[in-house]
Amino acid sequence: MLPKYIDIHSHVNFKAFDADRDEVIRRALESDTWVINVGTQIDTSRKAVEMINQYPDGIYAIVGLHPIHTGASYHDEKELGAEGKAFTSRGEIFDKDAYRELLKNPKVVGIGECGLDYYRMDSDSIEKQKKMFIEQIELANEFDKPLMLHIRNNPKDKTKNAYMDSLEILKTHSRVKGSAHFFAGTWEDAKSFLDFGFALSFTGVITFTHDYDKIIENTPLGMIMSETDSPYVAPTPFRGKRNEPVYVREVVKKIAQIKNLPEEEVAQALLANARRTFAI
Repeated sequence: MLPKYIDIHSHVNFKAFDADRDEVIRRALESDTWVINVGTQIDTSRKAVEMINQYPDGIYAIVGLHPIHTGASYHDEKELGAEGKAFTSRGEIFDKDAYRELLKNPKVVGIGECGLDYYRMDSDSIEKQKKMFIEQIELANEFDKPLMLHIRNNPKDKTKNAYMDSLEILKTHSRVKGSAHFFAGTWEDAKSFLDFGFALSFTGVITFTHDYDKIIENTPLGMIMSETDSPYVAPTPFRGKRNEPVYVREVVKKIAQIKNLPEEEVAQALLANARRTFAI
């Protein structure tokens, strides 16, 4: 039986849920919500796959290497946002064979989150990110799996556009499509990704800022997906709390309001978009 909602990008595989992970998942499933947990490096990717084996239906995984984990570096709370705790990335070299093993599970429905993160503009880091992004695209091509993209610009440096640089790499290397997760670019960026066949995914941020209203208004309903990015960016009315997949309904509700459409119609469309994109 199909759910009403789907959270296409969550991290219940993260340590933030160690104390009550099963409760969080069951709360989502009992609230008619499916969940895709997304890896950011090999250990969180393995945890996401471990979780899909614990539930018969409604829980899926995406595995991959986040661009900020391609190098050893410190990431503070300012960089990660109010809900993020500072951490030091150990740096990981993308091991195709290790990820190939995880992709043998049929409930692994994509590769990511991968892409380019320009929050830090270190040229060596950016080159390493690009190399490992291409390697993950190649693996996606090999398994015919969609990509879950992480793309972020540097708010203080407008000389480079991570969205356009990512799109250039995708046009050169990718034979698959997917989703631009936590989309935060301009309408011009959005249109470029939509024209290339990538969907845009939105988080609870849209419930407390109007920055993305125009993009949501202009994006065809068939190219939008909903996510929480939990444990981060909880939507209104849960701001300040740890986010979790069951709150994705607030994102769906807001998309419906912005597009001036019935919430039921939007929920059905977003679920259909996710099932089509991730072959669920």
